[in-house]
Amino acid sequence: MSTNVIIPAPGIHTAAAPAQARWTLFAASFGFLMVSLDATIVNVALPTLSHQLGAGLSQLQWVVDSYTLIFAAFQLLGGTLSDRIGARRAFTVGLTLFIVASLACGLAASPAILIGARFAQGLGAAIQLPASLAMIRHAYDDPKQRTHAIGLWAAAGGAAVAAGPVIGGVLLVTLGWRSLFLVNLVIGAVGLLATTRAAVTPARTGRRIDPVGQLTVVAALCGGTYALIEGGHQGWTAAPVLAGLVAAVAGVAFFVWWERRVEDPMLPLDLFTHSTFSAASVVGFVQNFAYYGIVFLLSLFLQEQRGDSALVTGLVFLPMSLGALTANLLGGRITAAFGPRLPMVGGQIAFAAGLLVLVLGGADIPLWMIWVATIPVGFGAGTVVPAMTSAVMETVSADHAGVASAQLNTARQVGGAVGVAVFGTLVAGDFLSGLQTSLVVAAVALLGAAALGAKFVRAR
Repeated sequence: MSTNVIIPAPGIHTAAAPAQARWTLFAASFGFLMVSLDATIVNVALPTLSHQLGAGLSQLQWVVDSYTLIFAAFQLLGGTLSDRIGARRAFTVGLTLFIVASLACGLAASPAILIGARFAQGLGAAIQLPASLAMIRHAYDDPKQRTHAIGLWAAAGGAAVAAGPVIGGVLLVTLGWRSLFLVNLVIGAVGLLATTRAAVTPARTGRRIDPVGQLTVVAALCGGTYALIEGGHQGWTAAPVLAGLVAAVAGVAFFVWWERRVEDPMLPLDLFTHSTFSAASVVGFVQNFAYYGIVFLLSLFLQEQRGDSALVTGLVFLPMSLGALTANLLGGRITAAFGPRLPMVGGQIAFAAGLLVLVLGGADIPLWMIWVATIPVGFGAGTVVPAMTSAVMETVSADHAGVASAQLNTARQVGGAVGVAVFGTLVAGDFLSGLQTSLVVAAVALLGAAALGAKFVRAR
């Protein structure tokens, strides 16, 4: 490979194969950008999907949660696959599947087909995301260089999550809702091309896949999410809802028992003996619980309650997007300089403060006040991501980079799915009252996670 073709990455240097390392970072960041974008880009199109495809509120929740749910449920498998066949190869498989599923989403003719295609998107994302972070872990040996690289990787994903509603609003108005998914064909092609120049990562052929553990995770997450979504529509005493709750509780209990028993566990539970690892996982869950749930509700509030257009709705999220991008770019440097505790705790407090401003604004809150309130939301959320990611990656060895990345992102995606399910249930009756309650719940959860991070995450 020619070393004079380099993707710019300010401040990042490696002792060996710098061009390959930078192509690795570029490819991994593009992959993270794409899967993160699809977590929120669809939110502004929910009213359009309701009108054009005839989707009800529970189906709209499933359009969002079918993706995040499977994204969460199969990430541990993705982490195992990354370690077993090599991160670059797993990344290519996941990215290819995601592109094909995105095409199916763009061609969907009914809510059921769209939800099914979103499930397939989630599987592709679950395979490639742990691999993307493992690729960076292998490409950068020096901890400071790796922390900076992770900061840039996190900036791509964090900015995509925040910018999703903005980009979605523009695409929806100009090209229609199908373009929100078909744009992935272009982004994915760039990512695949960059992957061909990325560094080759080693495979641990002795690592086994744990089918029992994987099926248990799927049963637990699907059961719990189904119960949370349908409980607000069918009633909490309905037989299917109760069955979902039982599956969730029994699945979690069996998973812990099984992973302690199996010879080569999908998720080595001794990782949780590290307080930093455990605390960062909780922070990741709460972060997405608040973020995904609130973006879901604000998109519906602006269009269904206020009557704003999809473009205006997208533009309302612009300050939040810029705040998240700025914080992601600075977050890696702050983490490298001060350690993960300060940005994790400070970011969550800023996030919670923005939500409380929205609460004070009430049902008649003006657009300018939403803009002001969402700046600390975006900046706070963007500051947390590089810090918690670096905290996890520095806690584990390179051999467990894939599974550790998978665990963190599983916690995050489960949080996102639960947030959409819970907040959607809260607004099922009285939307405005449920929105206020959801904002308070999210703020309290963030402050609790901040206290946990302050106690258990290392300053260095």
